[in-house]
Amino acid sequence: MKARIKWVQDVMFLGESGSGHTVVMDGAPEAGGRNLGVRPMEMLLLGLGGCSAFDVMLILKRGREAVTDCVVDVDAERATTDPKIFTKIQMHYTVTGHALDRKKVERAVQLSTEKYCSASAIMAKTAELSHTITLVESQPSSQPAATAATA
Repeated sequence: MKARIKWVQDVMFLGESGSGHTVVMDGAPEAGGRNLGVRPMEMLLLGLGGCSAFDVMLILKRGREAVTDCVVDVDAERATTDPKIFTKIQMHYTVTGHALDRKKVERAVQLSTEKYCSASAIMAKTAELSHTITLVESQPSSQPAATAATA
């Protein structure tokens, strides 16, 4: 994997991923920024939540769970002295679907946070990670089930 970060002005940077996507990072006004982009440390939390949500959805879809939505809210605490690393990270998963099996959702979150999510493995080196789960019932999908293609 590769990434490239280019300074724009003051404390604003453009980050370009190896896959060609760009994101603006900027600081708060009190740090010399104009608040026009995400903070670099917020990017870490976004990456953590995105990595885990990716795993959870993949696991549940493979398990044929009727998932219609997954939201991960991440709340973190940082050390008060430099380097201001994350010390506690709470992840709350809200998984919506029809007749979801709570044990399968709990297992998917556990597998993500303890086995598959690279970001969780990295963050757990310095922060206490914890998670909670809320299941939300949705109506069954009105779309016909996908059928396997025939040769």
